[in-house]
Amino acid sequence: MADRVDYNMSSAYMPMLAVPSWLNKGDNAWQMVAATLVGLQSVPGLVILYGSIVKKKWAVNSAFMALYAFAAVWLCWVMWAYKMSFGDKLIPFWGKAGHALEQGFLLGQGGLPATLHLYSNGTTETGAIMPYYPMASMVYFQCVFAAITLILLAGSLLGRMNFKAWMLFVPLWLTFSYTIGAFSIWGGGFLFHWGVMDYSGGYVIHLSSGVAGFTAAYWVGPRSTKDRERFPPNNVLLMLTGAGILWMGWAGFNGGDPYSANVDSSLAVLNTNVCAATSLLVWTCLDVIFFKKPSVIGAVQGMITGLVCITPGAGLVQGWAAILMGLLSGSIPWFTMMVVHKRSRLLQQVDDTLGVFHTHAVAGFLGGFTTGLFAHPSLCALFLPVTNSKGAFYGSGMQLVKQVAGALFIISWNVVVTSIVCLVVRIVVPLRMPDDELAIGDDAVHGEEAYALWGDGEKYDSTKHGWYSDNDTQHNKAPSGVTQDV
Repeated sequence: MADRVDYNMSSAYMPMLAVPSWLNKGDNAWQMVAATLVGLQSVPGLVILYGSIVKKKWAVNSAFMALYAFAAVWLCWVMWAYKMSFGDKLIPFWGKAGHALEQGFLLGQGGLPATLHLYSNGTTETGAIMPYYPMASMVYFQCVFAAITLILLAGSLLGRMNFKAWMLFVPLWLTFSYTIGAFSIWGGGFLFHWGVMDYSGGYVIHLSSGVAGFTAAYWVGPRSTKDRERFPPNNVLLMLTGAGILWMGWAGFNGGDPYSANVDSSLAVLNTNVCAATSLLVWTCLDVIFFKKPSVIGAVQGMITGLVCITPGAGLVQGWAAILMGLLSGSIPWFTMMVVHKRSRLLQQVDDTLGVFHTHAVAGFLGGFTTGLFAHPSLCALFLPVTNSKGAFYGSGMQLVKQVAGALFIISWNVVVTSIVCLVVRIVVPLRMPDDELAIGDDAVHGEEAYALWGDGEKYDSTKHGWYSDNDTQHNKAPSGVTQDV
């Protein structure tokens, strides 16, 4: 009996220390799980997806760009970027910089101080966001959102960006672009208080990464001519593994944004899956109708556009609206990618490797616009700071104006700031790899290759080791899928 542990005296259950009166263990557990799900979308989700959807010679480089961004954002986030995004207001679109490392800050109750919303006469309309878990959970949750934004942006730059330039680009873009959008719309900035709806990042994450990725791709320049002409995925099945992790991880992406394990969180997760499934099916049907073949790469694109489109309205729209949004997200980005892209000189000129402009910028704007149409008054009351918010379908045409204005701010800021960041980085190091590295790929850039399919020390010989060759004179090439851009 002397060895019996008295759990009532365990430090984990001492109410004034590890379990303060404001702590809701269920909310805290869900918030940490949601954050981890979003983190898994990046590592290993997008690491796997990027490493497998590109040409074999770029598998290591593409996966490493995602892995590096995830790590770099973490350090920048706790050192200065979190408080710039969610701390006290410095100016209407930016928070005051500061670190998030002290235990007194991290173990206190979570809160976003700038989100206190007032009436025009100065009285309180909606109190500041104060979830029932510690600030450490909030910092964790918001960090993985920042990280995945940079990784999505990287999809526009795969196959040619100088890795050293990427190492500089990540902290600069996070500091001067992401924190602006996050504070303006989520952290208590002017768009937050005006009533722009972005439930979980259709504007802050997807529209910004799509526009910034396209802008950066312009400044970095294109892939080699040979890579632009033929860029088959090196492992379609592994690509599906990454896509599956991305889809399932979206439960945390959208389900965690009420900052509570509440009824709105459940609705957001359900709407997310309904919209993504609808979008995937629509994209696949369009591929079959117009290209006569169902493309698995196209199905992944449709899945992504559906997930992106529902994100700004996941907990604000009803299930029927989620289906309508899926119908639109499976068709409009398909049209911009398959038809508009091929007819536009600008879109043809800019080498957006994975088509992030279409899958994230177009789909993100579409999601924000349709949220302005379909946001239900009762659901808005569960989440938004501005009382009586509702979509145009329920009588508020002004909400559409707000949604378009919010999108224009995000677009213009990202075009300007991303251009400046690229020009600054270019002063220090070239943005694009030299031609000799572009010709070889991973082995020249990293001294590593993704697959060792022949004997150690044996050089690759296409006449002995396979049917595909980078040699232009090789005509026995593998058939490609219907959709080559992702």
